[in-house]
Amino acid sequence: MVRPKLCRRIRFNPNAVYFKPRGIPLKELKEVILLPDEFESVKLIDLMGISQEESAQKMQISQPTLSRILKSARKKIADAIINGKAVKLEKNFKK
Repeated sequence: MVRPKLCRRIRFNPNAVYFKPRGIPLKELKEVILLPDEFESVKLIDLMGISQEESAQKMQISQPTLSRILKSARKKIADAIINGKAVKLEKNFKK
C-alpha cells in the first residue's frame, strides 16, 4: 500500500504556464512538466536563496523530501534547456 501524498504549501501562482525555445512552434516541441512543488522548491532555494531547511518548513515537508523534489526539478529544467524542450508549469497551483 502506497503512502498518501501530503498537501504541500505552494505560495505562488505564475502568470505564464509555458516556456519554450524561441522560433520553434510549440506543437513541434517535446515538453517537460514542472509540478507545482518542483516549481516552488526552485523558487525558494535557487531564486530567493533560502536554505533547504527553511524552504522545507515553508512548504511543510521534510528536508529529504524537498531535496528529492529539487533534484527532480533541476533535472527537468536542465533537460529542457539542453535538449530544446518546452517547460510546462502544471496548473494545479493553489494559493
